[in-house]
Amino acid sequence: MKNILFLTDFSENSWNALKYGLDFFAETSCNFYILYVNNNISGYQEENMLWFDPKNIEDTHTNPAKKQLKKILKRISKEVSHNRKHRFYTLTNYGFFIESVRKHVLEKKITLIVMGTQGATALKEFIVGSNTGDVITKVKCTTLVVPKNATYSALREMAFPTDFAISYDIQTLQPILDILKSNNSCLRILHIGHKEEQLNTDQKACKELMGDFFDGFNYSYHFLTNKKVEKGIQCFVESRNINIIAMVAKNLNYFQQILFHTKTEQISYHTDIPFLVLHE
Repeated sequence: MKNILFLTDFSENSWNALKYGLDFFAETSCNFYILYVNNNISGYQEENMLWFDPKNIEDTHTNPAKKQLKKILKRISKEVSHNRKHRFYTLTNYGFFIESVRKHVLEKKITLIVMGTQGATALKEFIVGSNTGDVITKVKCTTLVVPKNATYSALREMAFPTDFAISYDIQTLQPILDILKSNNSCLRILHIGHKEEQLNTDQKACKELMGDFFDGFNYSYHFLTNKKVEKGIQCFVESRNINIIAMVAKNLNYFQQILFHTKTEQISYHTDIPFLVLHE
């Protein structure tokens, strides 16, 4: 049984991510943990140690959060098809956000984190320094990032941008295999910047290893020439019916170019298509 961690701030955006995750695992036996972390209290506690009262925190923060979590469970029962394979648990913490997430990932043996992000034209503003950016860079757990406009549909095509600069082990790529198996999906391995014949020896070796790893599945290689990775991906997404984009966090070259822009330009896949961020 999979253990899935939903992160919520009680916004419609986080509800959309939760609903997407439930549809994503509609046919899978799962324990779903819904976590709310009030990280504003940590600063209050540091500055007001003499006045810090756990009872006051319970009354003013924890109990209201628990009520909100109960509302989420009721909404799930009303708006999402009942599935006997799904079990739900609510969690609430106060303190430092990333520490709380790491704690529950370890204790609950979480295999996937699901969270929403509002998306923006200025990606630096919405990811860098945000909870989303902190989770995908500081928590070593595969994370499904669901943009505000994303709606679940059958995962027929997955894009996997890579520069073939780093070899990936089986454990890291396993979530991709799981999706290919359960959805009969097609994997589009995308390289942007150079033609295939311009790959160096190490890149060619990585490409061959990847071919061996996905042997028996429906996959294909695609090579696009574009000075900017994010624009190349945009063109690729627009030309095909891509439902999800997977990437490996340790491949910093692509990871930073795709998720950590500094220019305010419209990249629509950040508001429409989920990202599956893989960790070792």
